[in-house]
Amino acid sequence: MKIIILGAGGFIGNALLHYLSKNESAEITACDISFNRKFDDTINERIANKTIKIIKGDFTIQSEFQKLDNKYDQLYMLASIVGVNNCIDQPHEVIRVNISLILNTLNWLTRVKVGKLLFTSTSECYAGAVQEFNYNVPTSEEVPVCISDISHPRFTYAATKILGESAFINYARKYSFNTTVIRYQNIYGPNMGFKHVIPHLFERFYNKEIDFKIYGPNQTRAFCYISDAIQGTVKAMASDLTNGEIYHIGRSDEITIKKLVEIVGEMMGYTGSYIDKDPYPGSVGRRSPDITKAINHFSYHPKIDIKTGLIETKKWYLNYLVNNKIEIDGFKPPEIHS
Repeated sequence: MKIIILGAGGFIGNALLHYLSKNESAEITACDISFNRKFDDTINERIANKTIKIIKGDFTIQSEFQKLDNKYDQLYMLASIVGVNNCIDQPHEVIRVNISLILNTLNWLTRVKVGKLLFTSTSECYAGAVQEFNYNVPTSEEVPVCISDISHPRFTYAATKILGESAFINYARKYSFNTTVIRYQNIYGPNMGFKHVIPHLFERFYNKEIDFKIYGPNQTRAFCYISDAIQGTVKAMASDLTNGEIYHIGRSDEITIKKLVEIVGEMMGYTGSYIDKDPYPGSVGRRSPDITKAINHFSYHPKIDIKTGLIETKKWYLNYLVNNKIEIDGFKPPEIHS
C-alpha cells in the first residue's frame, strides 16, 4: 500500500507520520514546506531503506505536485496554516496559503489515481452556529456550518476549511475517489508549537507572569490529546463506513478556560493571583463535540484525560523552554489587537 501525507511537517501531520511509520508496513510519502521537528529512529531507518520518502516543497505552487507519484492508496490532506495568532496577524496569508493548497490538491487529483482521501477540518466551521443559534453542546456533525462575522480575521481559517470540506466531498463524486472529512477539536500535546492556548499557558507561567490574566475565564473547550486524535484519524481512513461522511474527532468533556489555567498554574508551581479578562476577539463561548457518530462507525474511544495529557505536554514544553534560548513567536495578549 502507498500512503501520502500532505502537511506531514506540522504538529498533527508529524504525529501521524510517526504513528504510521511504526504501525503500517506501507510505502509512505511525507510532504511539507519544511520539517523542523526531529524524526525518531524508526522513521530515519525507513527513510534510509526508502520505505519513507520525504519531499520538501511549497505546495501552494502547482508545479510542486510533479514531485509526487501518479497513484496512491491513501491521501491524508492536513496541509494548512493554523493558529489564532496567524489569523489575526496575517489573515491574507491564511486565505492565500490554505485555498492554494486545497485548489492545487484538487487539480492534481483530476490527473492521478487516489483510492481514498481524508481531509482534516476544524470545529471552528460550526462554532458560529452554536454561538448565534444555540445549537446543542456537545455538538453533532448535523449542525450547520456558520461564521458569525465573515469580515473578522479570526474566521479566515474556518472559512478555508468550509471551502475544503465542500470541495473534496464534491470532487470525490465527480472524479471517483472516496473521501472522508474529520473535524479536529482542540488537539494538543508535546511539540505543537507556540501558537495555541495550552502552549501559551506553559510559556507564560515559565516566564513568571505576575497577576496572571485569564482571557475568557468562563468559556469552555473540550481538549483532545494528540495520540487520541491520531487513533481517530487512522480509524476514519480505514473504515468503509466513513466514505462521504464528516466526523468530529476529539473529546466531549468540557473544561472552563479558568479551570484549565488553574491546572496548568498548579503544575508550574504558580502561587500568585489570577485576573479575569475579556476573551480573545471572535472566540466562542462554548465548544465541545458530540463524538457518537465516530464511536458508532469506527469505535473511536479517546482515552487520555486532560490532566494526564497536560502532564505529558508539560514535560516537553518545560524541557524546550529550559534548553532553548531563542525568541519564541508565541503568546500575544489580545489587548495588542484592540
